[in-house]
Amino acid sequence: MTVQAVRNLVVTPKPESPGADIILEHLSGLGSVVSQLEAEAGHLAEWGQELCTRLIGGHRLLTAGNGGSAAEAQHLSAEIVGRFEGDRPPFSAIALHADSSSVTAIGNDYGFEEVFARQVTAHARPDDIVLLLSTSGRSPNLLRAAEAAGAAGATTWALTGPGPNPLSERCDDWIGLDSRASNVQEGQLVAIHAICCAFDAYLGTPAAAPGGRQGGVR
Repeated sequence: MTVQAVRNLVVTPKPESPGADIILEHLSGLGSVVSQLEAEAGHLAEWGQELCTRLIGGHRLLTAGNGGSAAEAQHLSAEIVGRFEGDRPPFSAIALHADSSSVTAIGNDYGFEEVFARQVTAHARPDDIVLLLSTSGRSPNLLRAAEAAGAAGATTWALTGPGPNPLSERCDDWIGLDSRASNVQEGQLVAIHAICCAFDAYLGTPAAAPGGRQGGVR
């Protein structure tokens, strides 16, 4: 293929572009996920309260996921160690996939299925909370992490796509969202913020004023 042919391929618009229709279809799926989360509002509030009680008591939160779910899991750990909206003390939370040296060393020496389980065995203590995020609920490394958490005496929660699924069945509690993977990941972010809302409310953290965050700007 010539250079000009490559250029033509790059700049030529695709015929019959779906335009806004595909976006509206995606947003419709997100609306469905939000409706499902509204039905789980009490459940999410219980998680936020229980998480607050455990962390106040000196326990910690461990989170893990793969791909987009990893990003959402790390988002939660950042909100707990840093802050959500109002200013408050920091609490212990570790995103297991964020330690790249541990992930690559364990994956190289023990296999990718063990990258979270071995860290859970190292870090988790009785009454810690291990929150695992997955769109499929079938990732072997998360299933092994749930098993390791149970062996350590930690409480396991899962945020997944449609279920029941293998991960939901191995965890102490779970919330499943029935939608495509991309909408499930967006729903995970909403769920994480809902947990943070409940966490701060139970802790007594003043809420941020509308239009901004207390104590700083992001």
